[in-house]
Amino acid sequence: MNANNRRLTGALIMGAAALLLLPWYSLEAGFFDGGWLISLWSDAATAPALWQLSEHPWLAIAVALFALCGGCGLLPSGARSRLLLLFSALGVLFLIIEGHAIGYSGWSWLWLENRFGALESGQPAMGAGALLLLTTFLLLFSFALAERGVMKGDAFVVASLVLLTALVSIFVLYPVLSMFVVSVQDVDGSFQPAGLISNIQDPAIWSLSCLNGGTCGTAWRTLWLALMTATGSTLLGLAFALAATRTPLPCKKALRMLTILPIITPPFVIGLALILLFGRSGVVTEHLAALFGIEPGRWLYGLTGIWIAQVLSFTPIAFLVLIGVVEGVSPSLEEASQTLRANRWRTFSRVSLPLMAPGLANAFLISFIESMADFGNPMVLGGSHGVLSTEIFFSVVGAQNDPSRAAVLAMILLCFTLAAFILQRLWLGGKNFATVTGKGDGGQHGQLPRALRFGVYGMVIPWGLFTLVIYGMIVVGGFVQSWGLDSSLTINHYVRAFGISFSEGHLLWSGVAWNSFWTTLEIALIAAPLTAIVGLLTAWLIVRQKFAGRQTFEFLLMLSFAIPGTVIGVSYVMAYNLPPLEITGTALILVACFVFRNMPVGVRGGIAAMSQLDKSLDEASLTLGANSFRTLRKVVLPLLKPAISAALVYAFVRAITSISAVIFLVSAQYNMATSYIVGLVENGEYGVAIAYSTVLIVVMLLIIGVFQWLVGERRLRRVARPVDVPAPPASTSLTQENAV
Repeated sequence: MNANNRRLTGALIMGAAALLLLPWYSLEAGFFDGGWLISLWSDAATAPALWQLSEHPWLAIAVALFALCGGCGLLPSGARSRLLLLFSALGVLFLIIEGHAIGYSGWSWLWLENRFGALESGQPAMGAGALLLLTTFLLLFSFALAERGVMKGDAFVVASLVLLTALVSIFVLYPVLSMFVVSVQDVDGSFQPAGLISNIQDPAIWSLSCLNGGTCGTAWRTLWLALMTATGSTLLGLAFALAATRTPLPCKKALRMLTILPIITPPFVIGLALILLFGRSGVVTEHLAALFGIEPGRWLYGLTGIWIAQVLSFTPIAFLVLIGVVEGVSPSLEEASQTLRANRWRTFSRVSLPLMAPGLANAFLISFIESMADFGNPMVLGGSHGVLSTEIFFSVVGAQNDPSRAAVLAMILLCFTLAAFILQRLWLGGKNFATVTGKGDGGQHGQLPRALRFGVYGMVIPWGLFTLVIYGMIVVGGFVQSWGLDSSLTINHYVRAFGISFSEGHLLWSGVAWNSFWTTLEIALIAAPLTAIVGLLTAWLIVRQKFAGRQTFEFLLMLSFAIPGTVIGVSYVMAYNLPPLEITGTALILVACFVFRNMPVGVRGGIAAMSQLDKSLDEASLTLGANSFRTLRKVVLPLLKPAISAALVYAFVRAITSISAVIFLVSAQYNMATSYIVGLVENGEYGVAIAYSTVLIVVMLLIIGVFQWLVGERRLRRVARPVDVPAPPASTSLTQENAV
């Protein structure tokens, strides 16, 4: 049996299991509950497809198409590949169409009911059997393409491309399109654009009365906040990068350590620390009132407080983007400018700064998108000044319960971020910023102009001290009884969150935070490896394989990064709350959200790392008889350990600290830590919220260390090890001396 027949046989066995052994429709208790194993053939709710034919006769088409695919295995290779391609494609199309066309109560669309008449019964969402059969059809389609010589007949490469394209379509494109559809639908699913038109024309969104001393609409308020945050974060990030590379500032290692803290900090914790400092009962507020008689105010609760918190949160990210760009400016260009009698200021403004434009643009774009998508800080500090992310949240879960309004607000948010993305590409497009050419480039970076250097110090030192104070408040805040009322030290907040007790010889997790804590760790530990696998496999396909539509494929992957998390959360709720794929309220929707939200970072890191590996390594492995999968596993992946570690760490941290998308997707059974902490903040339990956040930070640092230990370091060359040579026996030494 050759490889083609083995692959075809394996796929057919998998399809047969989907039709005979697995529940065709989704289960209320969940697939991994295992209860369906007892009532598999006796209960219609858990029955496989063949047992569903009497109540759902349309499933006979899927069974027939699978049987035709199985019959293709008996044909010669040429005819087999053509017919297999046809029948598997029809199978995929049929499952997609019937899943959308038939819902719980019958036809999903009125025109189908008018054309074919009412159905006696509808159908639930797809279950394990339906999804496995859909995967089988996709694999059969891939194997047929490989038999016809696509991608040089490499079945692993073709199957990877087909499955990744299907996953990106399901979890990136489909939710966004569903959001647009919901905005023009009525409650019964009919086309009704009135809600879209009325919400777009709502003065509360677009009002410009702030020009006359009033209050701006939500859209303009969010846009102004994002522009101010991006500007402040980019300027401060540039100041930190210049201080770290172009000045004799001491404690530069400590400065770089500050960049790690905001990345592993839940996004709203900084807002809490600001409340402990500048709130009505804050430390600074009370001291100012005692010393100068300044009456406590509410200035922190509004755009000013949100802006301070966001700049604190996003400046380290801008610094990480800019530090490599600032270091990459060629010293020889700066020396050439000074040789031509340009002073330091002219050299910096006319030579160095323009070469930093890509980094500045990327830092501005990332800060802009992060500010647009930020939910935690506006939730904690926004007060009556709502932004698009919080307005979307209250439109979905608030008393108004207006999905159409939430979809419109999400579309506005998406338009703002995509416009910033396109403007950045237009500004940088067609320009060359290359300074590293491979030639020798000696010399050192010139010092900054005196005035600029002291200006950098004036920004970096106060802001760094302020950041340390903020994180000091985060640590201390968990040990204070009640800020503004009782400043005595206590560990009650940690005991309430993570208390452990014994009862009748059994260990009880009595703390209120344990449930969300274990759920968060479980989902993050599942999502992180999947994110790394999908991201690095995608990077390998983009770098090592040539196929039509490669740039479009890469753009679709990066689209999920450009879409704010709030939009992702809303679109997932609207797409997966009804058949054909109903996963709202399950762990699966959280894992899918984390994987495809964080995958672009793994893709970009994998592309950067793989671009440094000579393609001859892959070619040598293939020449020696290894297939693509073995080459990837044995040759490429061991050389990508830094990229694997980075993808794992980023995916794990983001899964724990994410809030903008998660807040829409959590349920009573699967409640994430960030969502639970938001609930604590809303109830005024600041001490417990900060204690919980501190424990999360410590746990993340420990698990990051475990990830790096498990992945290890890559070995690019053999290391010569000293060999102990035993001393010769005494008799031999004497003989040699006598011989001499």
